[in-house]
Amino acid sequence: MFTVAAVGTNVCALPVGTVLDRYGPRISGIISSILLAAGCLLLAFAKDMGASFDGYIAGYLLLALGGPFVFISSFQLSNTFPRYSGLILALLTGAFDTSSAVFLVYRLIYEASDRSFVPKKFFLIYLIAPASILVVQLAIMPSQSYKTVGELVKQVEDVEDESQDGAPHNERRQSIISEVTNLLGSKDGEEQIKKQKDKQIRSGVYGAMHGESVQRQILSAWWILITLFTILQMLRINYFVATIRSQYTYMLKSRELAIQVNSFFDIALPLGGVLSIPFIGIVLDNTSTVFVLSLLVTIATSIGILGLLPYTWAAYANICLFVVYRPFYYTAVS
Repeated sequence: MFTVAAVGTNVCALPVGTVLDRYGPRISGIISSILLAAGCLLLAFAKDMGASFDGYIAGYLLLALGGPFVFISSFQLSNTFPRYSGLILALLTGAFDTSSAVFLVYRLIYEASDRSFVPKKFFLIYLIAPASILVVQLAIMPSQSYKTVGELVKQVEDVEDESQDGAPHNERRQSIISEVTNLLGSKDGEEQIKKQKDKQIRSGVYGAMHGESVQRQILSAWWILITLFTILQMLRINYFVATIRSQYTYMLKSRELAIQVNSFFDIALPLGGVLSIPFIGIVLDNTSTVFVLSLLVTIATSIGILGLLPYTWAAYANICLFVVYRPFYYTAVS
């Protein structure tokens, strides 16, 4: 079930991007609510379907497909306050990590109720989640994504290229500058545009592929290296989540110790997503791209080393690093 869902979630990112580009975040959120509701219903009634159809795998897959449609479409919210975009993205990925606590809480209730609170009851109640997403998308969320400061700066440059003197262009330019001013909370939009341009130049990354064809972009080292890095990290992260108990049963030579480690992990995963939010926000909002990527590689390597050591302390240290790294990785790459 986990393998099918993990593959489904990652492959689903491509159609999610297409829907976002063509129809906007509201349609993406509505699709998410439909998929999540269908998944909940399948999981609720899977036991009644008999052996001819496995409702559990199908339902779990639908939940996995529904997640990215609302999660990825939420990234544009980081553009509402560009000075704190890293912190906002960290909050979103923290919420993503914390969502695993829903099923941890259910398991605890299931065991405490002597298994009387069956999955059917839980997933029918959980229909509140897709219903809430639908209401929020229709009533509160914008139909189109918020623009980045970079996009607004590009609009200013386009206007400058079109005309230096025309009054209509000047009015449009001032309108965009006013929008930048409102976004950044500064009294001087012109100064903010200049700072944004300087920041983009210093990054050594921004604009590297601007103006290039899709084919040129995909064949470039920029695309190939970050894609390979993402593939390897997603494989590592999902493999660790799926096999932590069997890994430590083998490494620690004790099923009991492995269960203790697994129980700690179940609590640490959502907790780490919350506690790491301020740290991730500070790093992304105040450091360079090179520093962020170097820190990612350093932490990932440390996790790899700790994962090779057959000691209980190494297992707990590995988990502590992992639950901080996971939201940091997701946020930085996003």
